[in-house]
Amino acid sequence: METEMRQNVICTVMGVEQIQEVKISELNAFRGHPFAVEHDRALAELSQSIEENGVLVPLILRKNPYGNGYEIISGHRRMEACKLLGKKSVPAFVLELDDTEAVITMVDSNLYREDIKPSEKAFAYKMKLDAIKQQGKRTDLTSCQVGKKFDVNPTVKWFKPTCDCEEKGKLVITEGEKIDSNQQLARQVGESKRQIARYIRLTYLIPKILCMVDEQKISFTVGVELSYLSEEEQYELYAVMDLEQATPSLSQANRLKIKSQQGKLDMDLIYEILGERKPNQKEQLRISVDNIKKYFPADYTPRQQVELIERLVKEWHDKQQIEKNR
Repeated sequence: METEMRQNVICTVMGVEQIQEVKISELNAFRGHPFAVEHDRALAELSQSIEENGVLVPLILRKNPYGNGYEIISGHRRMEACKLLGKKSVPAFVLELDDTEAVITMVDSNLYREDIKPSEKAFAYKMKLDAIKQQGKRTDLTSCQVGKKFDVNPTVKWFKPTCDCEEKGKLVITEGEKIDSNQQLARQVGESKRQIARYIRLTYLIPKILCMVDEQKISFTVGVELSYLSEEEQYELYAVMDLEQATPSLSQANRLKIKSQQGKLDMDLIYEILGERKPNQKEQLRISVDNIKKYFPADYTPRQQVELIERLVKEWHDKQQIEKNR
């Protein structure tokens, strides 16, 4: 699928642009680029492939609207792989694109990836939807995750034209199906309008909680509910989650959202809601960090502290078993 979509991009531009060799030093990342370039195994494999076969798919660039050089529309990972190999230039198409066209092209050329994080998809959908909205008149459309429709998303209405021929052979274009920008995006990316709205809600999460969604420490649906909390409430929630080593269930997240919208959510209530025992929840032993941190080296991480406690408890248990069997 990746190869097919990349070929489609090339076919779109091959007829109008020539491939150029562009210096890597002249390249700038797309402003607000939502797709992270990870120095992982996949990048190492891409680098090896480029070393053996060269850059098979040229980058797509435009003149940098914010300064000198070029802005990368598609090919951030290929550029990074080339840098790892010590290459000085890359093959590329240089297109004339306005901001709206650049955003749409950038998002479309990255959505084929199979390893996209929820946060990447969230910001990509938001960027593309905002770009689509620039192409027409705005109206209002509401969407929500659970319960009442609290947030209002502006959108654009446009008409999908239909073509027909009169008896004399004259081509007639008539007004056809009415489509809004959310529906247009939904059709292009293969998601429902509701699912797109839920993804975009993730862009309202603070970075630390959004990272927990990416790492699957919090489910996608819980993340959507927590996105309705204010920024201050989210920071308070994160502090409680970190201290209590607990995350909210979907039911608890929905209650946090409702209390927030009622103006009744504070730190005490967050503690109360997260402190409730969930179904099938295992009993946990909680130890105050202040009581034991003086016994650990200053550079020990929480993970290392937990591992040391577990090892010492195991040694104590083994010793007790030996004493018992004597």
